Amino acid sequence: MFKRMFVGLLASLFFSSIVLAQTSFTGKSNGAFYNIAVPVAWNGSLVIWNHGYSFNPMLENPPDLGPLAGLQLAEGYAVASSSYSQSQWAVFKTTQDLQHLVNVFKEQVGTPASIIVTGASLGGIVTADALENANLGNVVGAFSFCGALAGSRVWDGALDIRLTYDAICEGVPGAAIPGGPTGLPSQFYPFSEEDLGFALQACTGIFVPPFLRTSDQQARLDQLLDSTQLPENFIARDLGFAVFGIADLIFDRGKLNTRQGMGNTGVVYDDSSVNADIERVAVNQGAAQRLSDNYKPVGDVGNVKIVSMHTDKDGLVIVENEKEYQDVVSAANLTVAIVVEDIPSHCIFNPAEVTAGWESLRGWLAGLPQPNAAQIQGTCQIIEGAGLAAGPCRIDPGFVIPDMDARIKPR
Repeated sequence: MFKRMFVGLLASLFFSSIVLAQTSFTGKSNGAFYNIAVPVAWNGSLVIWNHGYSFNPMLENPPDLGPLAGLQLAEGYAVASSSYSQSQWAVFKTTQDLQHLVNVFKEQVGTPASIIVTGASLGGIVTADALENANLGNVVGAFSFCGALAGSRVWDGALDIRLTYDAICEGVPGAAIPGGPTGLPSQFYPFSEEDLGFALQACTGIFVPPFLRTSDQQARLDQLLDSTQLPENFIARDLGFAVFGIADLIFDRGKLNTRQGMGNTGVVYDDSSVNADIERVAVNQGAAQRLSDNYKPVGDVGNVKIVSMHTDKDGLVIVENEKEYQDVVSAANLTVAIVVEDIPSHCIFNPAEVTAGWESLRGWLAGLPQPNAAQIQGTCQIIEGAGLAAGPCRIDPGFVIPDMDARIKPR
């Protein structure tokens, strides 16, 4: 069976490089744009692609179909995607967005015999939520990469970054960022990404070479990196999410509606000076529950087969997200593969790696045994060696995913 599937992959990768006959539908439904493509030789299955985090709602019109769409269409799958009717942490409404997408597909094309849900970054938690709550139809499989699979717990980490910055940079001229634990209510206070950059530079000197930083700036930067355990090339990006993302989450009426959904009372931070100086914030329990409901996975995935991939040094959606998902989803339903990279990145996979993850899921759905990380790495090497997609293949079957509690303190 594997040999037949590999021959099919070879043909599909060839045909995906040329223009294939297909029917496309784009439009808007219930406040979100959709994009649907159906090959002439449709195999009856639908692949749904869930895109990542966006500071602007409905950033693309129509939304893209994902990095594997050409291959999937060549293999006979219909592919569909929806923009999100909310910006940023859009999980409060994404199940409805996907339900409307599937309804449009049924009206335009027909009822799919099976559905595979895929996504990356924020799209990973959108995918996990869809498996458990969206009732889209006969969902048989899912493929997530660099997914925020710890769900709403990631906002505890964002709060820690925000308040740790304040504790370290307090009193430094030009380093203050307004907003504190509520992020920044920009509708009430004008503050831009550029302003954030100036503040971070004043505190740490991060945007100039080390020899141009003062000794105090270097010391504060080192403390910030040690305390947050983030790579230097991600500090500015993560702080931006912590400032503007928290503000959107708290002040959006469709989300937490001004209530504090994250707190840190009782948390003991590893850095003693940060632990002594950090602002302590009480959580609103109702808001915390609403945030958890939108969404923290509980593992109720039925018989769905899931392949999930992550890079080990991701500084935005940390690899520990995969351990959180493993803790709630049965091992019989979930295979995780970790790519070991030289330079920290977010969602930067080689084409052969994501192709191998997708093809391993396809084989599993077709009746082959559940793949493990070593087998996905082997599939990747075959794909790369045959010149079907670029490598190198960097999946480490022996990688042990650290526990999230060492990065985001439980509360």
